[in-house]
Amino acid sequence: MNRRLFLSASLAATAAGQTKYEWGGPVLDIHLHPRRDAHSSQEHVVGSGCTKAVLLTDLRMQDRAKEEIAKQPKSFIWFAATDPSQPDGMERLRKAVTEGGARGFGEMKHNLAVDSSEMRKVYDLAAELNVPILMHFQEVKGSFNPGLRDFDKMLKAHKKTTFIAHADFFWANISADVPLDTSYPAGKVKPGGLSDRLLADFPNLYGDMSANSCNNALSRDMDFARGFIARHQDKLMFGCDCSCYDGHGAGGTPLLPRLKGKCTGRDTLGLLKTLAPEKIFRKVTWENGIRLLKIAV
Repeated sequence: MNRRLFLSASLAATAAGQTKYEWGGPVLDIHLHPRRDAHSSQEHVVGSGCTKAVLLTDLRMQDRAKEEIAKQPKSFIWFAATDPSQPDGMERLRKAVTEGGARGFGEMKHNLAVDSSEMRKVYDLAAELNVPILMHFQEVKGSFNPGLRDFDKMLKAHKKTTFIAHADFFWANISADVPLDTSYPAGKVKPGGLSDRLLADFPNLYGDMSANSCNNALSRDMDFARGFIARHQDKLMFGCDCSCYDGHGAGGTPLLPRLKGKCTGRDTLGLLKTLAPEKIFRKVTWENGIRLLKIAV
């Protein structure tokens, strides 16, 4: 049976409730972007061995996300994102939650400083609506939500807002030594990193374990990663953020050479299986996200 036929069979089995759990239990993907064709979002969920996914949706693609949810309501929920500096940005975010059923904001990925007036309005709106906000922190080879090193001030000022941190600069900062010439540092982690401290110090901050960035952070120093996951076992949530269409690497363009031909999310799940005891693996791949997002199961 070729991969396409296998995936079709898997999708049918999923709809019939007959699929066994490949990873020993259900898995929530906290970070999947809607695909442009009819079946790829669900194909990635099934192919990577996941159970449910959060569709992180630019509001220009909200119809695509809602179509996916209508087809597979047990497989997806959605977050909404748009540029809050645009004249109608804040109102569109509000309506996405109050009228469209979005369960959070994200992925917020704009060239706006973390302490900008526009972003602070989004933090306040997230607190008002009691939804989390997932943020892309990138300050090397691009600038999205710059200001991570002063983000503690926002965490203190917006204590009622739940933040989920993601991307290159957040995961590079698990180390106290952060080179500024690469998005994916190599080598041993120096203890005392900013991200490690922020997760420890602020109850309103969680970590999104997706993409090349988290995969690199876990694999560069696996001894450190074991302790990091154990320390923050109640605040970390697995995600894919993978560009492949089938959960096995087909069509994907990962930025780490060692992930060429692989599904980034599937590879990260394999790392987590190696790094975390079963109880902690279940927390970061299912229980923490289900609890934080108030998903009925």
